[in-house]
Amino acid sequence: MIGIAKPEIGEEEISAVNAVLKSGILAQGEKVAELEKNFAEYCGTKHAVAVNSGTAAIHAALFAAGVGQGDEVITVPFSFIATINPILMAGATPVLIDVETDSYNMDVSKLEAAITPKTKAIIPVHLYGQPADMEEVRRIASVHNLIVIEDACQAIAAEYKGGKAGSLGDFGCFSLYATKNIMSGEGGVVTTNDDTFAAVMRRFRQHGMSAPYVYEELGYNYRMTDLQAAIAVEQLKKVDAFTDRRRHNAAYLNEELVDIPGITLPVVKDDRTHVYHQYTLRLNDDVSLERDAVVESLRDKGVGAGVYYPRALHTYPHIAKLGFSEGDYPVAENSASRVFSLPIHPALSQNDLRTIVNAVKEMLNVG
Repeated sequence: MIGIAKPEIGEEEISAVNAVLKSGILAQGEKVAELEKNFAEYCGTKHAVAVNSGTAAIHAALFAAGVGQGDEVITVPFSFIATINPILMAGATPVLIDVETDSYNMDVSKLEAAITPKTKAIIPVHLYGQPADMEEVRRIASVHNLIVIEDACQAIAAEYKGGKAGSLGDFGCFSLYATKNIMSGEGGVVTTNDDTFAAVMRRFRQHGMSAPYVYEELGYNYRMTDLQAAIAVEQLKKVDAFTDRRRHNAAYLNEELVDIPGITLPVVKDDRTHVYHQYTLRLNDDVSLERDAVVESLRDKGVGAGVYYPRALHTYPHIAKLGFSEGDYPVAENSASRVFSLPIHPALSQNDLRTIVNAVKEMLNVG
């Protein structure tokens, strides 16, 4: 089976972890500081704060932004659940707007109408590795004095008008989960140019502590270990090579699948780059095949296709109870029933890519 994801772990990562183990300093230490320095430099920001997950990254950003009870945060219903859960964890209310039919990112034409006096922040999601329309998001946010928190968990190295993901808002939130473009098994990073925000997040990840046993406010145990950081430091050195390989693989799939009826290929919008965390196809509405049957067929042919994501977020019980109903966000709901992703990771061989193409063509009865 050609897996939908495969972490690239080399001797560099193994040696780095062994060095940490031998040092005896396993908790948050010098390796975390090294990762933060290198990550900020890579993204072009003043600060990077390492935490233990992408979820923690978004939660920390919301806390630093002062988001809490009674506030509203605007985001999208088509993403991983960790986009919305931290809003609820902060005590705020998610306000959702639909996504674009081609990029699956926030439909910014609907953004201004969703703003109320309670709105405190906007979380655009760079879904699958392509930035949202950040210029328009920032313009609207500036008019209404709102904080912008990029959910860049899938978008390390992606760019919008020459700026890297993570540098396009007030905060940039990244995941280093095992399947991401670079990873540390579990982990996350928040970038920002604001000194105060960075200081608040550094306290927040360590129980609100500003000095040994001095607690300024509520905080959590969101620390990253030096073991995780050691892996991430080595992975960050390879991110451009990984990204080039993903783009090479996507270019091959685009070339081979472009004329096949019944599917829509990924779209790259103007002024931005795509890092293909996922290579996502859409089964066209006029195709009688069921998406889940397509995925099962591909897996039967040895291609580990995946679905990201099978349900729009507002249909899950703990979110629906806030007043959302099926039919509220038709683009997100339709997309959730039609999209499927093919393996795109850097470890794919040319033979793997040919196998993927042949499986798609056979599934769709294309010669």
